[in-house]
Amino acid sequence: MVYITRKATFSAAHRLYNPKFSDEENERIFDKCNNPLGHGHNYVLEVTVAGHPDPDTGYVLDLKELKAIIDREIIEAVDHKHLNYDVPFLRGIIPTVENLVVVFWRILESKLPSGKLYRIRLFESDANWAEYYGEPVEVKVQEEG
Repeated sequence: MVYITRKATFSAAHRLYNPKFSDEENERIFDKCNNPLGHGHNYVLEVTVAGHPDPDTGYVLDLKELKAIIDREIIEAVDHKHLNYDVPFLRGIIPTVENLVVVFWRILESKLPSGKLYRIRLFESDANWAEYYGEPVEVKVQEEG
């Protein structure tokens, strides 16, 4: 098995907030990430695909094609956006880095023409990131207050 990875970057704002919680509870749980106007990150997304190289091309998946898929399906939707308000596929989801990797997986998994999605890693900062390998995880959609 061979693993290939494509890296992409995007800048976005978000607010960590659960409408089921009181303002005080949101502040206690999410601290400064609960700023009502949001705050921003320069995210780094890594998408890893596993497979066997095609005997004619040597590719598991052409990395230019993987870049185009990531750009079209994820980056164009989230770059320079407020994740809570501007991204339809994130509507009602608390945009933690943990929830983002699961949602991104669900979007990309069926879009690959060859290989199999192996891992999505998303860096929110140099010190904070999440990885997802496709195990079933429930991402709850929050109902507005």
